[in-house]
Amino acid sequence: MRIILVNPRGFCAGVHMAIDVVDQLLDLCPDEPIYVYHEIVHNKHVVDRFRGRGVVFVEEIEEVPAGNILVFSAHGVSPQVRKIAQERNLTAVDATCPLVTKVHMEAIRYAKQGYQILLVGHADHQEVVGTRGEAPDAIQVVESPEDVRHVSVRDPEMLVYLTQTTLSTDDAAVIIEAIQHRFPQVKAPPTEDICYATTNRQGAVRAIAPECDLTLVVGSRNSSNSKRLTEISENVGCRARLIDDVSEIDPTWFEGVERVLVTAGASAPEDLVAELVRKLVNDYDAEIEVRDITTEDTEFGIPATLKRMMRERGVDPTGRRIHIQRPDITADLYGGVPVTIGVTG
Repeated sequence: MRIILVNPRGFCAGVHMAIDVVDQLLDLCPDEPIYVYHEIVHNKHVVDRFRGRGVVFVEEIEEVPAGNILVFSAHGVSPQVRKIAQERNLTAVDATCPLVTKVHMEAIRYAKQGYQILLVGHADHQEVVGTRGEAPDAIQVVESPEDVRHVSVRDPEMLVYLTQTTLSTDDAAVIIEAIQHRFPQVKAPPTEDICYATTNRQGAVRAIAPECDLTLVVGSRNSSNSKRLTEISENVGCRARLIDDVSEIDPTWFEGVERVLVTAGASAPEDLVAELVRKLVNDYDAEIEVRDITTEDTEFGIPATLKRMMRERGVDPTGRRIHIQRPDITADLYGGVPVTIGVTG
């Protein structure tokens, strides 16, 4: 068996930033409880590891005792949530991915200009809930081409569409085409809303999956971008399975399989990928080939509230940024097996 370990995969800069925020707060405030509104990112292992360190995850702001530290997750929140946090005198640290914040700002701007907004995404996803909260009277969520046929629009010339950042580019294209067909004058966002990391991970799977017999995606089932990776693989004719970790592997999946594409959603830790690869090496005498499709080198600044807290505690935040590059590839990490570096796409 040959494992094609594709890059980019795993943590994006936004997820890395959100996780690092909680890590830094745990170090900075060892004697204070740290609360997080919703899961910090959509990954079971990340959340469970933080719970093991004492972090408390809540679904309602009212669950947080007044005056405590509260982190907003990477998916963003509505103005109403921010207002409640302020009323409860909470120290709110905003770990919203800056690319999600970009969509929030677009929604605010277009609503102020009098536009109606069609928000392409999953209505119950936390990111969409937060974005919709910025301009609830102006936004209609569309989840499918069928939804487009039923939206109510006052003035087609004052209409814009925005998208959830973690959508399948294939699915989004179909819905956007339906919007443009019904409303030819609809305005597009100034730049693509689906984030670079989502696009890059999907593009890598789209490029490599046709060569493979099976795609394994490491990621949790509530991770939108992880689920989209399995869909992209199947769209190009390669069976795909989404797994939280190696314990979910089914040996029957590998009957007749010679090439396995291994990737990970944007919120899946690299050690889970390594554990999966080691099992495939040990059980199937697999060889490893790393294939680079797109290079990522992105960094985000840490949130302003965290900077202020650091200064108050005598820690200099100057120059601290959240920086992420290609996952480090070493033979030791992947079971001591030599790693072949494939041709960059």
